Amino acid sequence: MTLIAPFTGLRPAPGKAADVLAPPYDVLNTEEARTLVEGQPWRFLHISRPEIDFAPDMDPYDPVIYARGAENFRHMIDQGILVRDSQDCYYAYRITRVRSKPDRLGRRSFRSSLRSK
Repeated sequence: MTLIAPFTGLRPAPGKAADVLAPPYDVLNTEEARTLVEGQPWRFLHISRPEIDFAPDMDPYDPVIYARGAENFRHMIDQGILVRDSQDCYYAYRITRVRSKPDRLGRRSFRSSLRSK
């Protein structure tokens, strides 16, 4: 039996979305990501691309890099930048990226928890 259920998600605290906002991790290379986060300690790229917090010659697959991503995630929660919703929810969202008019790229998604027995 498969069960689709709501869950309590995390989202930027009120007034913090612009600070957290970042493109998907696979849209930028590491150098572009480093440039984008300069002076921006709360950008989500510190979680999704944690190699940007290290020297450019460090192996991006080193376990220390992944540990830093987890640390950055916990820090954003501890500092109240990311907050948990007060109740379980289903999440539907749409991302649209305009390349040039009328060329638009879009993605729609639905998020829930899933349990299968």
